[in-house]
Amino acid sequence: MRIPPRVKKILDHYESDNPGTKANLARILMHGKLGGTGKLVILPVDQGFEHGPARSFAANPAAYDPHYHFQLAIEAGLSAYAAPLGMIEAGADSFAGAMPLILKLNSSNSLATEKDQAITGSVADALRLGCAAIGFTIYPGSEYALEQMEELRELIEEAKSVGLAAVVWSYPRGPALDKVAETAVDICAYGAHMAALLGAHIIKVKPPTAHVSLDAAKKTYADQHIDISTLAARVAHVVQCCFQGKRIVVFSGGEAQDDAALFEQVRGLRDGGANGSIIGRNTFQRPKDKALAMLATIIEIYQGKA
Repeated sequence: MRIPPRVKKILDHYESDNPGTKANLARILMHGKLGGTGKLVILPVDQGFEHGPARSFAANPAAYDPHYHFQLAIEAGLSAYAAPLGMIEAGADSFAGAMPLILKLNSSNSLATEKDQAITGSVADALRLGCAAIGFTIYPGSEYALEQMEELRELIEEAKSVGLAAVVWSYPRGPALDKVAETAVDICAYGAHMAALLGAHIIKVKPPTAHVSLDAAKKTYADQHIDISTLAARVAHVVQCCFQGKRIVVFSGGEAQDDAALFEQVRGLRDGGANGSIIGRNTFQRPKDKALAMLATIIEIYQGKA
């Protein structure tokens, strides 16, 4: 497999990583219909833990079957598939080698009362299952954020030592942040920067709104004339906060929305320099034919064709 200059440039930004980790990053960057472009579309299916099985899969009952998600990611030509331990174990043999896998190592659930996540997988599990990367969520702003960051530091160190890449979901939330603040541009950028500082190879955040939450940040954004007028401008700012674009940054698809709104959002992400999208519920909650059509359009947007 020949690595094109665009992917080689991305890999060169990870100066401390060993050949195994870079090879696994290359597996993700070179796979699927966007392979070699520097752009990614990833399917994450960790919502069963977060929201419960019926809320996640009843809209499309075929999605209760773990094999469905492997098949969807493969047929759509996506870059990778991310899920917790049980979901990946349930299809690991049938789909071995067919798709780069990301093992999500921590999970929350809607029955718990704390803004925290339990460790539900290991680096050893990721190696055993042939994964290219581990995944981990942190909640900057939570009462448990410092503990989560310490857990992540240890897991990233272990993952890198055995040649795995690390994907970090950075979702600010906590007692000082209301729902509006969680997606404010300054908070999203801050959360993304924290993930970069913690050693993430791929950073996942939510699309930022034009709201600036922190009083201390409002003056800086105004005095420095930071452009947050459009989604593309806000995305460019988040990417800038990830080491001037030297880290891969992908954005979540969020709650279900109609195709037109989703496609317009993806165009804003693309125009702002995002490396791609990581979209779960907006895909697997639809019948497969509709999900495949939607994902084909998203891929075309990142290819500059739509």
